[in-house]
Amino acid sequence: MPKLLGKILSNLFSKPSTIQYPFENPGLVEGTRGELSFDMNICDQCQDCERLCPSGAISVDVDEKKIEWDPFKCIYCHLCVDNCMHKAITALDHVKSPDYKLRKKIFER
Repeated sequence: MPKLLGKILSNLFSKPSTIQYPFENPGLVEGTRGELSFDMNICDQCQDCERLCPSGAISVDVDEKKIEWDPFKCIYCHLCVDNCMHKAITALDHVKSPDYKLRKKIFER
């Protein structure tokens, strides 16, 4: 019982381990994989990202010089970010809340 009393007193006067979620924003955890951004000034339309994407979320149209990214298909593995030769794809630390409309992001020159 004395051990338990010591633990109770230390917890009573220490900082809480949890946060009040709706009132306090916990922030992003380090290493969170967010949305993708394509820099069309650097991209040479090599289509490596389209070939590497396991879910088929990226489609490159070389003739129109545009890239379509479907966030609903994307599994956020970031293979495209890691393997882009020109570093034209960057991962943002912005995590978007769920959406109800299917929209593709289009990046054009």
